[in-house]
Amino acid sequence: MEKLFKLKEHGTDIRTEVVAGLTTFFAMSYILFVNPAMLSQTGMPAQGVFLATIIGAVAGTLMMAFYANLPYAQASGMGLNAFFTYTVVFGLGFTWQEALAMVFLCGVISAVITLTKVRKMIIESIPASLKSAISAGIGIFLAYVGIKNAGLLQFTVDPGTYTVVGEGAQKAEATIVSNSSAVPALVEFTSPSVLVAIIGLVITTFFVIKNIKGGVIISIALTTIIAMLFGVVSLGSIDFSANNIMTAVKDLGDVFGVALGRQGLGSLFSDVARIPEVLMAILAFSLTDIFDTIGTLIGTGQKVGIVAKTGENNESQKLDKALFSDLVGTTMGAIAGTSNVTTYVESAAGIGAGGRTGLTALVVAGMFAISSFFSPLLVIVPNAATAPVLIIVGIMMLSSLKNIKWDDLSEAVPAFFTSIFMGFAYSITHGIAVGFIFYTISKVIKGQIKEIHPLVWILDVLFILNFISLAIL
Repeated sequence: MEKLFKLKEHGTDIRTEVVAGLTTFFAMSYILFVNPAMLSQTGMPAQGVFLATIIGAVAGTLMMAFYANLPYAQASGMGLNAFFTYTVVFGLGFTWQEALAMVFLCGVISAVITLTKVRKMIIESIPASLKSAISAGIGIFLAYVGIKNAGLLQFTVDPGTYTVVGEGAQKAEATIVSNSSAVPALVEFTSPSVLVAIIGLVITTFFVIKNIKGGVIISIALTTIIAMLFGVVSLGSIDFSANNIMTAVKDLGDVFGVALGRQGLGSLFSDVARIPEVLMAILAFSLTDIFDTIGTLIGTGQKVGIVAKTGENNESQKLDKALFSDLVGTTMGAIAGTSNVTTYVESAAGIGAGGRTGLTALVVAGMFAISSFFSPLLVIVPNAATAPVLIIVGIMMLSSLKNIKWDDLSEAVPAFFTSIFMGFAYSITHGIAVGFIFYTISKVIKGQIKEIHPLVWILDVLFILNFISLAIL
């Protein structure tokens, strides 16, 4: 292990890396259930998508482990799977096979911009203040995800201000889309799950402040035990028959390779009239995939040696390998039969637990592979146990706000929008987009146009086109 991952060089050890890998996996394991439930609404076989999700996650994460030697995990991205289902299939009327073809093309685009160093140039063009804002924004995003997963929020929606989306529109599992009239508030602390999450938050805070080695995974274990005592988790309710690996393998045959076949790429460009819609959808897919990854790498990059701590734009060679690993995950995921695979922001939880090398990623990949046989066991660890970890790691990442010159509004305004929009718009990409646009506006107003990197202008145009395409789509 030492020779393969250079643990001593990175100031870590096997135990720390294993704990970090388990922390990351449990923080993101929800995707194994959410992704099949989301994509199956399009007509895709749920168990086939379940196995495809694992294949994409394992492929990308193993690349991070052995090629990049970085502690990042990959899996089908949230938001991207919703765009796949509700916008591309339900909204635009494309088949799920054609949507998979679009995801594959995103992988091709990622390959081109990565191999030509364009993606690295994009990262190097981002001003130091925005890099700090992105890191803080990732923290806000993580903390918000944790607060939501803990069940601490409820939303009041006014009558007539929402729409019902998806094939389950008449069913209890329908997806509801509301406008900004939805008002968030704290829940009443009567739910056992919420109470367990609060207890877990206290436990996690204790271990982190005391700086106890392995405290994060211990807090997850203790909170899980408490969840059992509160009746939030019941061992007797675990349905092992729900995970039928033979059925999953059979259903995988219905989605594997479809993206490259007659119903996928062969059909996508067959209707000339649809080509503008196809291109706009691919643009939206690609920008979100690319900048979700860029945001995660920048947000956590200083701790693992990807982004220089000096504020200078001198990224290491590890960045190239991380970006290449990401494109492999997306491409393999599309071929396997799932939506865009991206570097998971929950990797920050493992990094916060001390993960510094590819051994962390290897543990995550191993857990994903094992879960194909024992997925019902994953329900033993509830959201209430992992949510506190995300909240605490989010708090840690807010420290980068101190690097922003708040007395210079041309720096403060774009930094504010970058970090706040990333969390409240629930999108890393949208946070970066708004930050870039306001950075340009601020510098133009201040008469500092020369400080704007040429790539920033190009990205501003692409971001604006993306917002336009989302409005049209």
